[in-house]
Amino acid sequence: MTKSGLLTWLKMGFLPPIGAWVIRTLGWAIRIRTEGSESVDDLYRQGKRLIIAFWHGRQLMMPLAYRGTEAYILISQHRDGELIHQIVSRFGFQSVRGSTTRGGVPALRHLIRLGRAGVDLVVTPDGPKGPCQVAQVGAVQLAKATGLPIVPLTFSCSKKKSFAVGIIS
Repeated sequence: MTKSGLLTWLKMGFLPPIGAWVIRTLGWAIRIRTEGSESVDDLYRQGKRLIIAFWHGRQLMMPLAYRGTEAYILISQHRDGELIHQIVSRFGFQSVRGSTTRGGVPALRHLIRLGRAGVDLVVTPDGPKGPCQVAQVGAVQLAKATGLPIVPLTFSCSKKKSFAVGIIS
């Protein structure tokens, strides 16, 4: 086995369980406040499915933010995409592999079939190549073809208030 092959094997063998553990641990250790979930819950009560869209740079905690029961995530065919696939599969997500630069048309067709069959779809409309936080047309095309609403989802965090420590003399 070559050195790069060994590194890839180690990366794919160890990073997915560690990544999933980190996400779960962060979810347990931080206070999570959800805002605006009423409309999503209402759609689910009506038996509707969604296209969930979040910016590429906001993907870390998305496995914990999902409120549905079955989702397929569009993930790049790149090696980094394989790592993401391995991590999110530990949270019960399925993936469809493709992007605007490789395998996009077959992936879009597959997502359309899945959306019409009654599952949630998850996409990052800005993708890894950007431009950052500028939506490309894929999510809109997917919504038009499936009739599913696009629901934007994000995650952010802020530093907890801390108190200054001073020396009392």
